[in-house]
Amino acid sequence: MVQQAFAPLVGQERAIALLEGAVARNRIAPAYLFTGSPGVGRSLAAKAFIELLFCTDARADKQASIQKRLRQGNHPDVLWVEPTYLHNGIRLSATEAAEKNLKRKAPPQIRLEQIREITQFLSRSTLEASRKVVVLEQAETMAEAAANGLLKTLEEPGQATLILIAPGVESLLPTLVSRCQRIPFSRLSQDNLEVVLRRTGHEAILNEPSILAIAQGSPGEAIASFEQLQAIPEELLKELTKLPKTTRKALELAQKVDKALDTEAQLWLLDYLQHSYWHSFLSPSIIQQLEQARNYLLGYAQPRLVWEVTLLALSQVVTL
Repeated sequence: MVQQAFAPLVGQERAIALLEGAVARNRIAPAYLFTGSPGVGRSLAAKAFIELLFCTDARADKQASIQKRLRQGNHPDVLWVEPTYLHNGIRLSATEAAEKNLKRKAPPQIRLEQIREITQFLSRSTLEASRKVVVLEQAETMAEAAANGLLKTLEEPGQATLILIAPGVESLLPTLVSRCQRIPFSRLSQDNLEVVLRRTGHEAILNEPSILAIAQGSPGEAIASFEQLQAIPEELLKELTKLPKTTRKALELAQKVDKALDTEAQLWLLDYLQHSYWHSFLSPSIIQQLEQARNYLLGYAQPRLVWEVTLLALSQVVTL
């Protein structure tokens, strides 16, 4: 039963070997950094690793109960932290914000208050397991104050293991990285990508070459991109896949994008347009304009202004 913890994870043999080896040798690090592209199995591996840790320490007759609680997400010795939005003084996860149909102007963050909650969680004794585990999704979204607060926790974690999930070491403070054991995750081969999409019931994505191109070996990104594609109004997408030919058209399109899509959807749309425009025009300058727009959005610039500047610049490309 314990040996099957990593069974759902496809194409990450190196990461699995490192994590299983740590448990087998009973050399569990105080902190791990799971690096790699989003959607390749880092969170799934974190869940499997926790299952392996807890079930290895437990009696055989208790393992099924532990697995059930972990998979339901309600184990008392596990804290899962993800970036949040702040709406009227209340923190909301991305899922909660979507359920409330909130239009989000800035990407979510892991906030200092959440780091303080981690400290409080770790200060309490374990209830069932031999250690506490904290997982930080999208750890790269921590602001400097939150990162510095986490650093203090990593210096004295006690009987606990922290797992930070981030794209790469460059996305975090070097002082945080130095206190973590790195576990690298790679993008999947085409065959493994197909295995995951079929296993999860997303075979339809295999007929969408543009989505597969954007995903670049990430099943999670393929699924998320497919869902984003379905959510964008068809007429708006049709207008955007053609470069605006006039200033008026560029400004009208910018208004439509700002009105119809939140920031997360706009960021995805920029990726989609990069692929679409490159396929149609083979123009590096267009790709650079879209990449600059992405950086502006991530820097919390006003979305409508970003799209106005970008689409006006692209309209000039048409006239050249």
